[in-house]
Amino acid sequence: MKWIKKGLIYVADGSVGTWATSHAMVPTPEQLSEDVIRVYLTFCDQQGIGRVGYVDVNAENPKEILNVSKQPILDIGEPGTFDENGVLQTSIISLPNGKKRLYYVGFELGTKIRYRLLSGLAMSDDGETFQRIQKTPILERSHDELYFRCAPFVKYEDGIFKLWYVAGSHWTLLDGKEMPVYTINYLESLDGIHWGNKGRVCIDIANDEEHGFGRPFVLKKENLYQMFYSIRVKHLGYRLGYAESSDGIHWTRKDHEIGIDVSASGWDSQMICYSAVMSVKDKVYMFYNGNEFGKTGFGYAELER
Repeated sequence: MKWIKKGLIYVADGSVGTWATSHAMVPTPEQLSEDVIRVYLTFCDQQGIGRVGYVDVNAENPKEILNVSKQPILDIGEPGTFDENGVLQTSIISLPNGKKRLYYVGFELGTKIRYRLLSGLAMSDDGETFQRIQKTPILERSHDELYFRCAPFVKYEDGIFKLWYVAGSHWTLLDGKEMPVYTINYLESLDGIHWGNKGRVCIDIANDEEHGFGRPFVLKKENLYQMFYSIRVKHLGYRLGYAESSDGIHWTRKDHEIGIDVSASGWDSQMICYSAVMSVKDKVYMFYNGNEFGKTGFGYAELER
């Protein structure tokens, strides 16, 4: 693969409200029509608390912005809930009945640990407003995945909901700061709501420089599964990775084939992360974040033919 960077699309600046003064994190695209791509994003307020909104772009030229959500489509949870301190979307699917499901991460601050990340689910009839199906996580902490069961990416295939997500129970000390350690795991469900307590590890830490991963984004092309993900590298921040599988469970890492890296300067010169890939007519786009986990906005690249 070789990706041609096309540039920055959008940077949050508070113009749509104080709920979106910075960041445009974890682009999660959905094609609404032949002409429009909706990119769901998490925007942050001045306290760094995230809420979910979207940016609609021209499918032929994603740098052309058509609309930006004026209010959150999913707000933070009630005080005391697992998502009271921020929500971050990672997967959107449309069901055969026309309803949309938004899988997301809830942020909960800790006292003896920095934070806990668990996963929730919200549903919508129109794609403009989403309602939680419950106030508790659909991926609750478990004995084997104690602190992190997050970044869910879901595909619905042959009557089965397939889930790739980030899981972990440990922290590591890096430059005097506790940092999370986690793998990418896999689970299946008949309803997409109830899942097991322990997933199968499908992407594991490969060396001493890695300590975790960002949201997996999975495509299926004929009989080949492709996974795009972010790798947390000590002293470097995020870089992008790539893996392939014949069954979606057993994966071969091919990070060297990803074909895109940080730029020499600019908004994605220090970090590149949270990639999402989609085909639009005869083009293949990658939406992604750059420096500071999306504080510098989100942009896109196009696969070279």
